[in-house]
Amino acid sequence: MQNRAVAVLDVGKTLAKLSLWDASGAAIARRSRPNQRVDAGHYTALDTRGITAWLIETLREFASLAEIGGIIPVTHGAAAVVIRGDQLVCPPLDYEQDIPEAIRADYLGRRDAFADTGSPALPTGLNLGAQLFWLEHLYPDLLAEDAIIMPWAQYWSWLLCGVAASELTSLGCHSDLWRPFDRAPSQLAQARGWAQKLAPLRRAGEVLGSILPQWATQAGLPPDVAVYCGLHDSNAALYAARGFPEIAGQDATVVSTGTWFVAMRSLAKNAAPDFNALDERRDCLVNIDVHGQPVPSARFMGGREIELLTGVDTRQVDIAPDQAALVDGVSAVLDAGAMLVPTFVSGVGPFPDARGRWINMPSDETQRRAAVCLYIALVMNEVLRLLGTRKRLLVEGRFARAEVIVRALASLRPDIEVYIARFHSDVSYGALRLIHPHILPPEGLSRVEPLDDPLGSYHRNWQREVQLITHLPQEGI
Repeated sequence: MQNRAVAVLDVGKTLAKLSLWDASGAAIARRSRPNQRVDAGHYTALDTRGITAWLIETLREFASLAEIGGIIPVTHGAAAVVIRGDQLVCPPLDYEQDIPEAIRADYLGRRDAFADTGSPALPTGLNLGAQLFWLEHLYPDLLAEDAIIMPWAQYWSWLLCGVAASELTSLGCHSDLWRPFDRAPSQLAQARGWAQKLAPLRRAGEVLGSILPQWATQAGLPPDVAVYCGLHDSNAALYAARGFPEIAGQDATVVSTGTWFVAMRSLAKNAAPDFNALDERRDCLVNIDVHGQPVPSARFMGGREIELLTGVDTRQVDIAPDQAALVDGVSAVLDAGAMLVPTFVSGVGPFPDARGRWINMPSDETQRRAAVCLYIALVMNEVLRLLGTRKRLLVEGRFARAEVIVRALASLRPDIEVYIARFHSDVSYGALRLIHPHILPPEGLSRVEPLDDPLGSYHRNWQREVQLITHLPQEGI
């Protein structure tokens, strides 16, 4: 295994990605597939069949590029599966599926307090407990007999090697199923019998077993390919970031960007985080890192908002292929007072109950996209304020390439050092580091320069507009 390649399967909400890495940490190949939503009758489900077929085909291609010795899955955290024997009991629910109000109301009265789980009460199926609660109503025998519950990442490791497992970064991701400070299942999970049905807890970087013979045959892989347990994607991004000397052991915030913008504050060694300061009403939460340590976090659905506001499918196209034109458009946006106020995905983020709208919407498409980027930076800045971000910030993921967003952040926060990575230091690289913890990033971080146009007045005007619609206090106005 030491000198063989590793394949990282990254199943996000909008994209499934497979990357191939050599033992030194160099990327060999990357492929991606837009995910689909599937009609499961009573609800919308995740596309397990489509992703599986694509994975077989892509692994077969990768097997012709290098000798593969290991596979590790990384996924978003708001999904789980129930298996019985070697079969899914029912398709895994898509977290954007609405849950009937009566079911939700009943569920909300049963969940643990935020202070105990670090899981805020979220809309749709974003709390895993809410998914399981509804599925039990739909399928009364869901957990009968030898049924096993597994997080989404471990579904893929089980599919590949046949060994069922659970893992902390996934269980601790706003699931309502885990008490991170007690390192134990929640009272809800125990009362419902879910805790007893969870697959055995394993470490994210642990080998569960060798690839199943049918997978080896179909994908053209050696029979001894090791399958690793896997982990939650934002936590993989945090682990990747800790590979840089500017972040490792320092007080730093890492923002993983994709469908969600998830900010996780990594504190200096021996520093004690103030979890009591987290505001559950504004999508603050507690994640758990690969070492089992609670991590103060906050988030909003930035990638989804960008797609809604620009009409660009960012799975396929950058928000602005011509970054220079977008940066040039900022001046006109500021002069016109064009801006967006939150929020365009209700129920989540720092302004969950606000209704988003344009003010002085530009007719020019480039200027509109520039204004969208400024809006995302302003919301991200609010997320950082809620976390108490200090000293340094690393933005990673596909929107780290959006120059207006990261440069606007540097303008809004002159008190902190804003960085992006000069190579693909993303969730896949974090997963790779679990297998090869001593590899070093082939390139360092780039310090982000502020925009040439000052944002002070624009920011204050935006804060006033936000205060009018949310009645929340805004700093500095």
